[in-house]
Amino acid sequence: MSKKHIVIIPGDGIGEEITSAAIRVLERVTNKAGLTLTYEKQLAGGAAIDQYGVPLPDSVIRAAKQADAVLLGAVGGPKWDHVPPEIRAEKAILGLRKELGLYANLRPVRVSPALIEYSPLKAEAIYGVDILLVRELSSGIYYGQKCESEIIDGIEQASDVEVYTVPEVSRIMHLACQAAQLRKKQVLSVDKANVLATSRLWRRTVNQVASEYADIQLKHMYVDNCAMQLVLAPKQFDVIVTNNLFGDILSDEAAVLTGSIGMLPSASLGNGTGLYEPIHGSAPDIAGLGLANPVGTILSAAMLLRYSLGAPELAEQIEQAVDKVLAEGYRTADLYKSGATKVSTDEMAGLIEAQLG
Repeated sequence: MSKKHIVIIPGDGIGEEITSAAIRVLERVTNKAGLTLTYEKQLAGGAAIDQYGVPLPDSVIRAAKQADAVLLGAVGGPKWDHVPPEIRAEKAILGLRKELGLYANLRPVRVSPALIEYSPLKAEAIYGVDILLVRELSSGIYYGQKCESEIIDGIEQASDVEVYTVPEVSRIMHLACQAAQLRKKQVLSVDKANVLATSRLWRRTVNQVASEYADIQLKHMYVDNCAMQLVLAPKQFDVIVTNNLFGDILSDEAAVLTGSIGMLPSASLGNGTGLYEPIHGSAPDIAGLGLANPVGTILSAAMLLRYSLGAPELAEQIEQAVDKVLAEGYRTADLYKSGATKVSTDEMAGLIEAQLG
């Protein structure tokens, strides 16, 4: 019997409710498979500010580094909007990414057949969409040299510098190719090589790495065209790999295709422990009311099984269970429409558990 250790960081707002729901589902699917998980809860974000005066205590970093995976709920909220910038609750996520060496964000965009009506696109355009967007997470313009303000020839200006190195591009492309090998073996690299020097280096490096994967089909697309194609013909995509800035924008655009931000998971991977979290916020206005949708966190737990614990078959069982519950018409408050059956956070988790047998 295999044994793995998971650090749980509920965070703030609805974090406790959604991570507890995910643990219930994890327990059900792993117990049946003979995989033993141990759990350790840690404080980060606003909860850690209240307790320790900082959003990411050193003890949390140590625990995360020693774990097999980290499952995070959500951090932040109006309560901590006025703390000094260096200790804002959101610094917890940035700090974890840095300390764990996480350089890739994986965001799957898949529409459950039962929720196609929620998409802003027509059913025939969205049915069957299954995209994995791989975003470089630790470099690029967000981390380059910045000038907030300077006066040149009497005119105020500001600047942000984008820098990428060959090793940074190479490692994200290797990860994208390896992810594609578990899917349809297609990788689309998105850049702006007709304008940007960094994009030309990106493209050269991507081509070189792709040559090491004989089974992977590589294509290139400019970011503006990709943004258009995501709306016009999203079914053409399998794995999309791109830089930090483009990935930030395209992943949010792709998320809208599903019609519900509460359904979407994510994984941040790299040199250390993987970090898994839903893409939505902490929603403090509904915390403790049983209204939160736990599916994004439950699907993040499925990604945890797939990428950190090497159990893709268990991940698929969770994903199929979610689809079955939705097909039966059960909806949390964020997705409820007339004719559906409204359920609470705990009830949704229980229904998914039941589907797992």
